[in-house]
Amino acid sequence: MAKKVKETAHGPKSMKFNSKVIHAGVSPDPSTGAIMTPIFQTSTYVQDEPGVHKGHEYGRTSNPTRSALEANLAALENGKYGLCFSSGLGAMDTLLKMLNPGDEIISTNDLYGGSYRLMTRVYGRFGIKSHFIDLNDTVQLEKLINPRTRLIWIETPTNPMLNIVDIRKVTKIAEKYGIITCVDNTFASPYLQRPLDLGADIILHSCTKYLGGHSDAVLGALVCNKKEIDDQLRFLQNACGATPGPMDCFLILRGIKTLHIRMKRACRNAGRLAEFLKNHPAINKVNYPGFKTHPSHQLASTQMSDYGAMVSFDLKKDSLESAIGVLKKFKMFSLAESLGGVESLVGHPSTMTHASIPREERLKVGLTDSLIRLSVGIEDIEDLMADLDQALS
Repeated sequence: MAKKVKETAHGPKSMKFNSKVIHAGVSPDPSTGAIMTPIFQTSTYVQDEPGVHKGHEYGRTSNPTRSALEANLAALENGKYGLCFSSGLGAMDTLLKMLNPGDEIISTNDLYGGSYRLMTRVYGRFGIKSHFIDLNDTVQLEKLINPRTRLIWIETPTNPMLNIVDIRKVTKIAEKYGIITCVDNTFASPYLQRPLDLGADIILHSCTKYLGGHSDAVLGALVCNKKEIDDQLRFLQNACGATPGPMDCFLILRGIKTLHIRMKRACRNAGRLAEFLKNHPAINKVNYPGFKTHPSHQLASTQMSDYGAMVSFDLKKDSLESAIGVLKKFKMFSLAESLGGVESLVGHPSTMTHASIPREERLKVGLTDSLIRLSVGIEDIEDLMADLDQALS
């Protein structure tokens, strides 16, 4: 069941962000007064007579815990409609099912490997063609647009090079040609960036990351403002069934309540670590949009409220062996897939998150074999610096 965000006198429209994360879309349980949204662990719902029920019919179609999370996510993004899925890729897969054979996608050329894999190796088999370009090159973007172009896929900040795409500029071009735009807002979270306000049609989140924030649940979401888009997505959500369970929805709702506190601390830690790395003798280049020398620093300063908690860097010794040698030495940073938890993680994109992208394509955007990606957590900064220093020595 679609749960549209209420716009009452004390609803999301009048709340500031830090209040929204705690209150939007949720209310005490009317049967018990429980302040936390209950986990409605049920597969079906009793009806008084066929078609007469209390708002829910079957667990795949809707669940009260999920409805609360969907309303909360919509409010955080200043959207009207939220939909939750079993994972970020489950959300993306459902969105791509809006397309037909022969349609075309124009996408950021520096993006998560799973998104690239889904576009090329899954939907490419069904006659949907994807182009990967620098979306800030608006001349090339308009040259690629043709009557078959149906979707522009924006990821910003990008994974793992931390480039910034001008959402407002790209969405204005898309609007001129009647093309849908979707922004993967996972790296920023709604705490730092709200793409619907900048002209996007749809926002995607891997809620597994910053929204959940505790590395204990896998879940994806889409948020939009247009009813016709929500109607299509909600039909596909129910028809295809990539929906999350109530326990995962509860965990993400729980995590969101501290999103603003976690993000503020993680962003501060990331900025200090980036400065530390910039001056380290073992480092060739640090990718971090907070640097004034970053090519999109000014754009990041206006499009985002802070520069994020992700940092990536190249070693001076540009080889796979050098990277593995460093990765094996970390003690506080955990070598693992994913990002956005309270604990700091380190990853090697070329063999982990981006292994599905051909090496020649990775190198075109600067993703070398020695590139290391950090998801900076909320630990004491002195401990994180000491761990980085000993791993790089």
